[in-house]
Amino acid sequence: MGKGKRGSDKKKIRTSFRKNRTVRTRQSDLTASFDPERADQLDVCQGERISGKGELTRKRTVVAAETVEDDGGVRILPEIDRSVCRLGRVLSAGGLQSEVADDAGKVFRCATRRLLKTLSTDERHVVATGDRVWFRPDGEQEGIIERVEPRHGVLDRMSRGRRQLIVTNVDQLLVVASAAQPYLKPNLIDRYLVTAEKARIRPILCINKIDLVEPSDLQPLIGAYCQMGYAVVCTSAVTGQGIERLKRWLTGCETVVSGQSGVGKSSLLNQIDDSLGLRVASISAETQKGRHTTTAARLIPLGNDGYVVDTPGIRQFQLWDVIAEEVDSYFRDLRPFVSGCKFPDCTHTHEIECAVKDAVIEGYIDQRRYESYLHLIQTDD
Repeated sequence: MGKGKRGSDKKKIRTSFRKNRTVRTRQSDLTASFDPERADQLDVCQGERISGKGELTRKRTVVAAETVEDDGGVRILPEIDRSVCRLGRVLSAGGLQSEVADDAGKVFRCATRRLLKTLSTDERHVVATGDRVWFRPDGEQEGIIERVEPRHGVLDRMSRGRRQLIVTNVDQLLVVASAAQPYLKPNLIDRYLVTAEKARIRPILCINKIDLVEPSDLQPLIGAYCQMGYAVVCTSAVTGQGIERLKRWLTGCETVVSGQSGVGKSSLLNQIDDSLGLRVASISAETQKGRHTTTAARLIPLGNDGYVVDTPGIRQFQLWDVIAEEVDSYFRDLRPFVSGCKFPDCTHTHEIECAVKDAVIEGYIDQRRYESYLHLIQTDD
């Protein structure tokens, strides 16, 4: 007679937990400090065990369905009961709760399972906008996120020494810059492009507020990006220039819209779909910086068969998990010349017989792009 599958047959994985999840050892005992007979116990650590089985242990055994390697690295997928869980998409991720929509479009406010939050990770938050998750409904409007499914198309950056997931599971990155108010920052655009190359997301460069400048002044910059094969569109949320073209590029795709504060991301989305009604505000005339009207990344369905993720404006974009030695492989214009350098570990800064530097001198690589590369490898270690 055959035996049923026992619980011990489930896959068990030994893994690390966050160090700040243990109970802090009490430093003193006020009662003992007044009791002479217990004075010799003051220096004894009450919570530590020689066996290593106490609260100082940083590893635990968890029951998991499998481990996966995705754009977030190697992660554990905990075992879940699919009979009581639903598959959903995170519309917006907050500190304590996230909004999750199930397949029928019903939205739940979900907390995150404690196990997910305690597993050791480089990520600041374990749930991000765009994640596909399994959640357990708890009532009509609330639930618990039990597991985060494998990710692709991740836009991230470094924040306070850790990885900040801005959005996951997207096809395209729409980098919005403004021709004026605030000033155009090409080096910031280059950082976005490096991240897009690394994450294998199709980048689209949108230069907004084109009505505030003479368009011919931007031709050298636009031409450099177009020669590298990047899609570039000039738009104006005031005159409507370029809106229809941009709308076609967003149709049927899942696109994250990102850029510094005040460049007009929400204004453009309102032009593309006037039913969105996203909040907008003017920039500061003194600082040339935008006012944060979008406070959290949010997944928004468009009426033209697509999704966009409207993100808060950023003022710094530090690359995550990109070392100086590999930056040249993410620069489309530098990449063809790297193999021609004399030294295989050439940094393209001071070495002799450097094909990249020669290409800059001969005009095959834009001088500004080369300077952007130098600035990036010197500031992102």
